[in-house]
Amino acid sequence: MEGNKNKILVLSDLKDSTEVILKSAVALAKTLSADVKFFHVKKGTDVVDRDSQLSSFRTINEQHSLTKNSIDGIIKSVSKTYGLKIDYSYAFGNIKNEIQDQLNAYQPDFVIVGRRKSRLGLAGDKIINFVLKAHEGPVLVVNSKNTIEPDKTLFMAILNGRASGYSDVITNSLLEQAQKPLKLFEVVDKAGKHKANEASSANGDVEFVFERNDNTVSNLSKYLLKSNINLLYLNRKSKEQNNDGLKKSDIKDIISKIEVSLLISG
Repeated sequence: MEGNKNKILVLSDLKDSTEVILKSAVALAKTLSADVKFFHVKKGTDVVDRDSQLSSFRTINEQHSLTKNSIDGIIKSVSKTYGLKIDYSYAFGNIKNEIQDQLNAYQPDFVIVGRRKSRLGLAGDKIINFVLKAHEGPVLVVNSKNTIEPDKTLFMAILNGRASGYSDVITNSLLEQAQKPLKLFEVVDKAGKHKANEASSANGDVEFVFERNDNTVSNLSKYLLKSNINLLYLNRKSKEQNNDGLKKSDIKDIISKIEVSLLISG
């Protein structure tokens, strides 16, 4: 690997959306000129048969073989299709501990995780929240039905942020590649119309303003889908910076309910 390249770490539970998540990683890697590593971890208690030590050893060996073959098949297919080398590793053990070890060892610039389909598995809410706390850089939460793909147009919107002037290379690179004009969405506390207000900004970007209420996230999701957005940039801010913007409860709702992939800033 080249030392000056960005590094993308893909976390996966090897569910049906794995190939979609890898396609998102490839799309980002091509945009950012980055290396990609795929990491799968399975809870140790899901592998070991406690009834018999001999049976446990046999089960572990079988799981190693099955897991390696499964990852090999997916990686080779995506790599061949898009001409990008993807490294991988996997582990059996405590999920959060193994992810933390992988973050420490690989030192990724960017982490990708799939959005949950249920409350079980690697891509559950708790794991996403853990990754957001453990990784200081940007995190992509992939929605399997609406995400970015290699060699296809990037329709990107920004939530409670600006259209330019970001300090990190990753965000600026993606904004440069995105279809113009950009769509800017803002959630505010101030009283006003409950319906989104649309206006053209000075540089041609389109702005939508939402007053926070019980339907804010649902309305936002509808506008995103209507606008064919496949990546929403969400700027993580401190509580002090967010006094008139997104609250922690908003961010949790957005991660759970928005039907597009989310790029959450560092």
